[in-house]
Amino acid sequence: MEQASKYELVVCIINAGYSETVMAAARAAGARGGTIVRARGSANPEAEEFFNISIQPDKEIVLILVKSDIKDEVLKTVYKNCGLSTEGLGIVFSLPVSKTTFSL
Repeated sequence: MEQASKYELVVCIINAGYSETVMAAARAAGARGGTIVRARGSANPEAEEFFNISIQPDKEIVLILVKSDIKDEVLKTVYKNCGLSTEGLGIVFSLPVSKTTFSL
């Protein structure tokens, strides 16, 4: 039987300028810190029409390593503050982390 991951990587892709909002929400849910990466998004017109949103090309990606037991709370809190129904128009998801070189 495969062992559950001890850590999760929470990834949030948001419009540029909202990374501090993401980090404040993540910290409120128990995260310690994160890494902000500047990015550029692209979408086809059909995706913009389907989601009824305008895609802003300047993005930020926030990477937050958390213990698995707080992942759901971090995801929920970040999405509430920066999700698709906010000006940040963010999406948030997590990925299991199989190995780390340290312990949180």
